[in-house]
Parts: sequence; C-alpha cells; structure tokens
Amino acid sequence: MNKREKSGALFSITKTAPFRHLQSSRAQWLAVAAVILFAVFSPFTARAATPAELISSFRLQHGEAKVAIDPVLNRIAQEQAKAMAARDVLDHDALRPFSARVAQLGSKSAENIAYGYDTFPKTLDQWIGSYGHRSNLLMHDASRVGIASAKSQKTGLTYWAMVIASPQPKRIKHGKSAAGRTERCRLMLNDLCL
Repeated sequence: MNKREKSGALFSITKTAPFRHLQSSRAQWLAVAAVILFAVFSPFTARAATPAELISSFRLQHGEAKVAIDPVLNRIAQEQAKAMAARDVLDHDALRPFSARVAQLGSKSAENIAYGYDTFPKTLDQWIGSYGHRSNLLMHDASRVGIASAKSQKTGLTYWAMVIASPQPKRIKHGKSAAGRTERCRLMLNDLCL
C-alpha cells in the first residue's frame, strides 16, 4: 500500500501539474491581452506632444501665450533645415540671410537653429539652456511657429530650424475704389499697417 500511495500521489502530481501550468499561462496571456487592449483603446492613452505644444507649454510656464503651427513659417523653417543639411553647416545664412527669408511676413520674427539631436524635445532642451535661443522661444508677442528638421546625407546629423513670429498684420481696405479689396501692409510702424 505504501508503494501505491506513493505512485498514486506521484501520478496525481504529474497529471495536475501541467494543467495548473496551462491555467497559469492562460491567465498570464489573458492579463497581457487585457493590458494591450486597454492601452490601445483607452481614451487615456498618452500621445506624444507636438513641437508647438512643447513650446507652448514652456511659454505658459513663463507667462507667455501659446503658439500655433503656421504653414508659412513651417515652409521657411523646412527650407532652412534642408539647406543646412545639404551643406552640412549650422548657419542662419545657409540658404540666404534670415531677414530676406522672412521679409514677406511683415511681423516680428526670430529663428533658432540646431543640429545633432534626433528628437525635438532634446533640441528644445538645448535651446532652453541657451540665453539667446531661450529669449526667442519666449518672444513676448509671438503667436505662431514653424519647426522643421532635415538629415544630412553626408554625416547623418539632424539639422533643426524654428521660426517664431508675432501675429500677421491685418490687411486693410484702401479707399472706396478698392471695393472691399484687401492688400498686404507696405510698411509696418509699431503694429500699424500702412
């Protein structure tokens, strides 16, 4: 009887152990699946902040207004980033002087450039740590921004350009003969469009 009890107990252990293992792995699989489904379909799923949101967050912490992405400024920034990457040089004049590139804006503007970091948050941290770049990020009346990056084919370095600007000047109507036409400002004096 002693042998039987031992063999019966042994048989019972070997028979139930795989079943317990299957139950345990099934429970683990279900738990992992539930976590994945929650992460994918949850309204609380975190998303990466856009560069404009990151800049706005920094500006709000320092008492300045948010900025929004502006397609014209994005184009100017993209042209600059591509020019720097093509020449593999960090230079505000890589394409042409900044003042010439933003002349048509008719508003106060500034530019930050950088290279080396593959992500915008790291680039932003570098700008925040630099007095001049930080001043541009906190430009008092800024309301719009353009951000772009380009990778050098020669070195693989990522070049960044950011253009930040005050609001676009309002277009004004010129006399009765214009019949409701609007024109760009020819001259800006203290936010007065002439």
